[in-house]
Amino acid sequence: MEPLNSHASTMTRRDAFRLSAGLGLSFLLPAIDLKAAEKRGSERQKSVIVVWLAGGPSQLETWDPHPGTKIGGPTQSLSTKIPGIDIASLFPQTAEQIHHLNIIRSLTSKEGDHERGTYMLKTGYRPDPTTLHPSLGAIITQQAPNSNLEIPQHVSFGDGQWPARGGYLGDQYDAFRIYDPGNGLNNMSTRVDKPRQKRRLGNLEVISQAFEPNRRPAASQSLHRKTLDDALTMMSSEQLEAFKTDDEPETLKKSYGDSRLGRGCLVARRLVESGVRAIEVSMTGFDTHANNYEGMQTQAEILDPGLSTLIRDLKERDLLDSTVVMCLGEFGRTPKINPLDGRDHWPTGFSCLLGGGGLKSGIVIGETDPNGDQKDPKDPIPVENLFSTVLHQLGIDYQQELITPIGRPMALAQGELIQQLL
Repeated sequence: MEPLNSHASTMTRRDAFRLSAGLGLSFLLPAIDLKAAEKRGSERQKSVIVVWLAGGPSQLETWDPHPGTKIGGPTQSLSTKIPGIDIASLFPQTAEQIHHLNIIRSLTSKEGDHERGTYMLKTGYRPDPTTLHPSLGAIITQQAPNSNLEIPQHVSFGDGQWPARGGYLGDQYDAFRIYDPGNGLNNMSTRVDKPRQKRRLGNLEVISQAFEPNRRPAASQSLHRKTLDDALTMMSSEQLEAFKTDDEPETLKKSYGDSRLGRGCLVARRLVESGVRAIEVSMTGFDTHANNYEGMQTQAEILDPGLSTLIRDLKERDLLDSTVVMCLGEFGRTPKINPLDGRDHWPTGFSCLLGGGGLKSGIVIGETDPNGDQKDPKDPIPVENLFSTVLHQLGIDYQQELITPIGRPMALAQGELIQQLL
C-alpha cells in the first residue's frame, strides 16, 4: 500500500476528515470544521480578541493565586500545562488551555479608578482632558483595515459601561456594539418590499442633496451618508451570517456556555474567520469589594468555559497564530482582604493573559509577593507595553505619530516591546 502522501493517492486534510467520519474514526482527529482556515486564506491579516473583565478581576482568584498565605484567602491552586505554574482552582478548563497563551503577573498602572483605569487599559494612555485617545481596536482598524469586509471591523459584545472608542481617529472607528450576542442583529432587513424601499431611498437622497450644498462641513462630520451606505451594504451582505450561531454544533455551543460571555466568545471566533480585525467580549461583575471569593466563584463558572473553549477552538481551527488574545480588566485586587471579605482596587502587580498572533506561548512574566509585604512586583510590565507589543505583532508601527484634531502629534503607543514574548 502506497503512503498517503504519494502522488498516486494524495489525500487532503478534508479528505481525511471525510474518511475518518465514514469509518467511525473521528476520535483520531480534532473535531473541527476546516472552513475556518479556508475562510481566512493563506495570507491572513491578524485579528485581536479582547476578553474584557469589567470591574477589576482579582489576580489572586485567577492567574496568580497564593494559597496557604495570609493574602491567599480560601482560593486553592491548580496545576497547568505550563510546567511548575499554577492558577486558581476556579478555572480547571482554562488550566488545560492556558499554555497556548502567556501569563503576565506584574502589570502596573497608575490609575486605580474604574473609569480612568478602563480608559488606560483600553487606550494605553492615561486620561487627558485635551485629547480623547483611540482604543486598541480603533487603531487596528484604522491602520490595517480589511477592505473585503461588508460588516463592521471593530465589534464589542456585552454591556460594558465604557465601550471602546475611536477617539481622535473619529467616531467611525467606535466599536459596533451588540449587547446580547449570538442571536444575529436587529433591524438588518427591510420591513417593506423592494420597490417601496427603493422609493424611500430615492426620496431620502432628494432631501440629502437639498441639505448638503450649504452645509458640507456639518454634513461630513455627521457621517450620515457613510453610515447610511455602510448600513445598506451590510443589510445585503452574506457576512452577516457570522453574527449567528445556528449552524454551530450544539456540543460546541454548550462548551462555550449559554451566557453573554460564552456566546460572545463563540461569535468572536466566527468574526475572526470572516476577517474582522478587532473584537471585544465584555463581562461585568468583577468589582468584588465584598464577598470576593464567592463573587469570583460565580464569575469563574461563566468565564472558565467561555475563555477555555475560545482558546481551544482557535487553536484547533488554525486561527490562533493569526489572532492575538488578551484577557484582562482595568486593574487587580488588593492582597489584603478587607473586613467585608472583599478586595479593593489594586493597579500594581495585577495579571492578564496574552498570546496568539505569532507570540511565544507558555511564558510567565513577573512575580508578586506571596506575603503581600512588597507592593511592587518583580519584573514589572507597564500597561503601555501591552499596546506596543500587540501593535508590533500586527505589523503596525506603534511609534508612528498621528496629528490629532488640535494639531498635537501623538504616538500610537508609548510603551516598549515585551521582548520575552517576541
